[in-house]
Amino acid sequence: MREIALNGQKRTDIGKKASKLLRKEGLVPCNLYGEKKGENGLPEALAFAIPMAELRKAIYTPHVYVINLTIDGAAHVAIIKELQFHPTSDALLHADFYEVNAEKAITVGIPVKLNGLAQGVRDGGRINLSIRKINVTAPYKNIPEVLDIDVTNLQLGKSIKVGELSFEGLDIATSPEVVVCSVKATRASRSAAAAEEA
Repeated sequence: MREIALNGQKRTDIGKKASKLLRKEGLVPCNLYGEKKGENGLPEALAFAIPMAELRKAIYTPHVYVINLTIDGAAHVAIIKELQFHPTSDALLHADFYEVNAEKAITVGIPVKLNGLAQGVRDGGRINLSIRKINVTAPYKNIPEVLDIDVTNLQLGKSIKVGELSFEGLDIATSPEVVVCSVKATRASRSAAAAEEA
């Protein structure tokens, strides 16, 4: 996985009013969840804020990052767990981070990359990517930037499902029945098939 460094500062004022003020200053309210548990056994959050200008680098990108997060001088390694956007303006309202370490397995969605020219495309069909990411589980150091899928032998009218895939060192968390990609017949390929039959 790619790595990126972000700097944040602890926030002591929690609540809607305080969050609104932070956003006016160009900061995004965030929480970091990790190993630390509260008295009720639930994960305890570290409240902090990051400038939107800095956070943008990790969000508006096709890549999935491991984030080297520095909060008031303390170093944390984390991934983005959840983002909350405003329903009408699409402005980022809040971000949740999850602390990771080299040993503990995490589940993240990794982009799919189709490699090769499918046989079905050579026969006049069109390849269709059904899902952009597949969820995989592994320690973050073992997780690649992309999941390479060879489609060279994919025939016209056929598809590749998640259950047919395997990646070294990774457990696949997405349902095996989910279709990753398929080659659909086009008008040209149907005409060619009809001509061959004739």
